[in-house]
Amino acid sequence: MITIYHNPRCSKSRETLALVDTLNTTGTPVNVVEYLKAPPTVEELEALHRQLGRPVRDMLRDGEEPYKTLDLARADLTDAQAYEAIAAHPILLQRPIVVYRGKAAIGRPPESVRALFE
Repeated sequence: MITIYHNPRCSKSRETLALVDTLNTTGTPVNVVEYLKAPPTVEELEALHRQLGRPVRDMLRDGEEPYKTLDLARADLTDAQAYEAIAAHPILLQRPIVVYRGKAAIGRPPESVRALFE
């Protein structure tokens, strides 16, 4: 199963989804999660973070209003606080995120997900 956390209004997300369709030469089922309609749980965000293998801050969209109002730029932000913020305000989740074979990549730029398929 390939999972993509997708926002259909985002051009990078649409480009990444199209690239995943091209790279998916084995016909693996693709689960498209419109995360603004079906926000990930704290547990799902913890798993995504592990699969990304990157700092939790990389999962946050720092240009969104909740980022500022919740003061998520503060140095003492914990992973748990970041997960809670994203779960409560899914607009904060960096997009798109593709998960395949136990690993994840943020599709910014879309080409960055290519490594998941190699």
